[in-house]
Amino acid sequence: MDLRAIAMGLAFALMWSSAFTSARMIVADAPPLTALALRFLVSGLIGVALAAALGQSARLTRAQWKATTIFGLCQNALYLGFNFVAMQWVEASLAAIVASTMPLLVALSGWLIFGEKLRPLGVLGLMAGVAGVGLIMGTRLSGGVDALGLLYCGIGVLALTFATLSVRGASSGGNLLMIVGLQMLVGAALLGVAALALETWAVNWTPRLGLAFAYTTLVPGLLATFVWFLLVQQIGAVRAATFHFLNPFFGVATAALLLGERLGVWDVVGVVIVAFGILAVQMAKATPLR
Repeated sequence: MDLRAIAMGLAFALMWSSAFTSARMIVADAPPLTALALRFLVSGLIGVALAAALGQSARLTRAQWKATTIFGLCQNALYLGFNFVAMQWVEASLAAIVASTMPLLVALSGWLIFGEKLRPLGVLGLMAGVAGVGLIMGTRLSGGVDALGLLYCGIGVLALTFATLSVRGASSGGNLLMIVGLQMLVGAALLGVAALALETWAVNWTPRLGLAFAYTTLVPGLLATFVWFLLVQQIGAVRAATFHFLNPFFGVATAALLLGERLGVWDVVGVVIVAFGILAVQMAKATPLR
């Protein structure tokens, strides 16, 4: 793995993790589904316009349309939709920790459902990940965390896991930025319908809301997704996913720095254990069985 790939992986992990903090800022002043639908509309239009300017076509392959639809539904509408709603009641650090378990859930599903072989290091990683999450959840639940918000975070990460398992080769065939933009528009359409049905327009216009919305739209929304696909193209999905082990650290650090969220000793211990579990699973997958 060269320095360029490492820099891209670090940048992706930081951008992806910071989205929970900016989302927490947004939902404090705006209805979550409406804000998220507008975010995807803006970022999707920008992505499609940039792709068209670069000569990319919306005439995608069948596999690319499948990826666009599944990611638009599962990743953008369901995963982020449930997380935005949950963050009205759940701290950004906890939402980031739950979402960061996606690589563990993907590995566990591949092992139990699809019969994929996993090295002993991977099994150890899964056990550590489960233990770390259990430690954090036990501490938070005893401290009075909102159970419905936590449930929504769980549903969201399951939707993201399904999308990851369902789509393979999404970045092949060219038109990368066009795919990113179109899947944003799919998410915007689905979330827009939900917002019209479930929410009323009530926005508290503040500078923080404007800055958080702009940041979330352009950086985690558009740039991070594009960097991720580039990283997968360069080093492969398994090696790229190794950078997910940084997400618990970056997620809680960003929330602590910008929102002042406090972390207990057991939270820190749990984050370290979860990060180790993710790294162990990815390292095991990167080393083929003989």
